[in-house]
Amino acid sequence: MDAPSFDLVIRGGTVVDGTGAPRRRADVGIRDGKIAAVDTDLPPGREEIDASGKLVTPGFVDVHTHYDAQVTWDPQVTPSSWHGVTTVVMGNCGVGFAPAAPDKRKWLIGLMEGVEDIPGSAMTEGMVWEWESFPEYLDAIDKHPRAIDICAQVPHGALRAYVMGRRGAKHEAANDDDLAAMAKIVREGVEAGALGFSTSRTPIHKGIDGEFVPGTFADERELFALGRAVADGGGVMFQMTGNHVDMAQEYPWMKRLAAEVGCTVSFNLLQTDQKPELYKHMLERLDEAEKDGLPIWAQVAGRPNGILMTWAGTAVPFMPYPSYMPLHGLPFPERLPKLREPGLRDRVVNEKPFSFGEFEDYIISSFHKMYRLGDTPNYEPDPNDAATAIAARQGDVAPGVVWDWMMENDGRGIVYFPIYGYAHENLDAVRTLLQHPRTRLGLGDGGAHCGAICDASIQTFMLTHWVRDRTRGAKLPLEEVVKTMSADTADFYGLDDRGRICVGYKADLNVIDFDGLRLHAPEMIYDLPAEGRRFVQRAEGFTHTIVSGEIVRQANAPTGKLPGKLVRGRRSAPA
Repeated sequence: MDAPSFDLVIRGGTVVDGTGAPRRRADVGIRDGKIAAVDTDLPPGREEIDASGKLVTPGFVDVHTHYDAQVTWDPQVTPSSWHGVTTVVMGNCGVGFAPAAPDKRKWLIGLMEGVEDIPGSAMTEGMVWEWESFPEYLDAIDKHPRAIDICAQVPHGALRAYVMGRRGAKHEAANDDDLAAMAKIVREGVEAGALGFSTSRTPIHKGIDGEFVPGTFADERELFALGRAVADGGGVMFQMTGNHVDMAQEYPWMKRLAAEVGCTVSFNLLQTDQKPELYKHMLERLDEAEKDGLPIWAQVAGRPNGILMTWAGTAVPFMPYPSYMPLHGLPFPERLPKLREPGLRDRVVNEKPFSFGEFEDYIISSFHKMYRLGDTPNYEPDPNDAATAIAARQGDVAPGVVWDWMMENDGRGIVYFPIYGYAHENLDAVRTLLQHPRTRLGLGDGGAHCGAICDASIQTFMLTHWVRDRTRGAKLPLEEVVKTMSADTADFYGLDDRGRICVGYKADLNVIDFDGLRLHAPEMIYDLPAEGRRFVQRAEGFTHTIVSGEIVRQANAPTGKLPGKLVRGRRSAPA
């Protein structure tokens, strides 16, 4: 009897191959972890998946995550792997855990906790430090088996603190010796497999000690030295997270850096309430960059960057209200009975709050943009459903409406505040950003913002909202959305061996029940080390996720197979 022609055949599905080509019915044959054939009526495989009536897509590539700690204890890399993601890039925004002097480990945990809202206790208990240098960090995480592939970047915050110590953390200017030492580490990190370098220049990012991320105020001399080191080491990316309202001021040096160094320069681009038309100006600058052949791009989000407000979370809008403040430090189970005491609600919601700072005050007072999320989350809500609008109709105050929403579901109700990307109270700006040729999907922040944001589900949202369900504006074509999440993001980071269902490419794929695809409401769970909390958002409809030809998830559950690897450096497309 002849041996099967393929290790695995995905039979009879509607293939959306990631190139933007029209969908078609075809079988996909996999052999030795690669796609060996895409055609109709393929010969049998050793294993087969019946994909009749389902979509077959490439595995998705998420280029903006913060799993730098989590990959040391979580082989499933959740929640990203729940949403069809087969490759993640971490080490964004200038924060990470290497290089790390032994006496700086606690400080690095505090930096990550402050910037990315990951419980410090979880990182302290979960990580076993087996490294000091960045190459040693790569070697340490490379030893751990996992379901999906991971990629790393050298973070500016850890780098500056390692080389300059307290001077680096206190934002002193780097001298010639500092620059040479930092450039050497970046180059060595890239040569060891990092895809690039990341930095943060936004005042929003602070460590648990209240200090800005090292590198926030770095001068051009430092930025260019580190950019040259990325290019000299053969790296792909210089990733910068800036203050969104100041992006026009940051752009000139990024343009010069892209022209001089030649590696890709990436910045985050979102619509803001403060300057709601600035994103259009930045897209015009990107048009000019494309015309001039400069490798400068923007990372954009697939839905509003939304803060989730709940009693058990980080963002509670009543934190500055005098009668609530004494309760805030209590554990949620102890706080909930006190929140139910007669009279407290009316007393709090009618008080004048203290000021916590301009940005914080903006978040906790924007009741005109707070919405009840509910069991079926709506990320493009009608302005008439905002807290202020409902309060006006009910003869209440907006804080009172929000209080009542948060008390639903036994005190676990969630209020949604679309902080960026919703200045005009619809997703038209997000759609414009997604469709620009010089933008790439990112900013899901998988693994981070555990108590306030839950956007690692963005791939499921892209398929459900933009392709299938949107009612308040134009949708997006299925083929375009799949390409946006696979080939485009893979190529962005030089991962040219994946993101397409074509012969010779890496066999990372999803089989999706498109009609049954559903995004659940976010929920707070306590499954991190030391019972740390995190928001997660589950999905239904991914019937199979395949990595390197191995089925890693089936029927919304892990199979136990762990073929994922650390990806070191660029990957060439097959001949």
